[in-house]
Amino acid sequence: MNSHLKRMSRFDLTCRLVEQLKHDEAVIGGIGNSNFDLWNAGPRPQNFYMLGSMGLAVPIALGVALAQPERRVFALEGDGSLLMQLGALATIANLKPRNLAIMVWDNAMYQITGAQPTASAGRADFVAIARGAGLEQSAWAADEEDFTALVARSLSEDGPWFVAAKIDGSAPKGQTPREPAIIKDRFTRAMAQKPGDGYGGL
Repeated sequence: MNSHLKRMSRFDLTCRLVEQLKHDEAVIGGIGNSNFDLWNAGPRPQNFYMLGSMGLAVPIALGVALAQPERRVFALEGDGSLLMQLGALATIANLKPRNLAIMVWDNAMYQITGAQPTASAGRADFVAIARGAGLEQSAWAADEEDFTALVARSLSEDGPWFVAAKIDGSAPKGQTPREPAIIKDRFTRAMAQKPGDGYGGL
């Protein structure tokens, strides 16, 4: 059960992803540490920071991907949040959005609520689940270099992509400012611009 996989830093992997974004790609950060790390990796108007609604990063990313098929879209989600919306994987497999990539941070616990174990602390394998749902391009990142390569492929090849990484339990460097109206307005204005138009408002 994936015991050979390296446990990596969630923040380091988030930075590795953000560093490859060159064309106004949209990134949806799930609640808690997923969006905290996304914020700390460098605020972008094309980032949407989910606050308080567990499990919705993947469905929101799917909506953005379908509405803007010319824009690459990433969902960053924790293992606990993904468990709340596993049905979305089957929907994505059936709709086949070529521009969507899902990145799952798996530390086998609900970290910010007390480190209670998630299903992946037992026998659940998220990549096997994604493949079973019909997402053929699903893979575990073996290490940092493998993750970087998988991100590069998801930016240049048709998806949908599902990439999972085993991560440690490190705390984020800080939290995303809790400004829901500002986050929504900034993201909405960024999505109104075509990819490459260079909207740079923070």
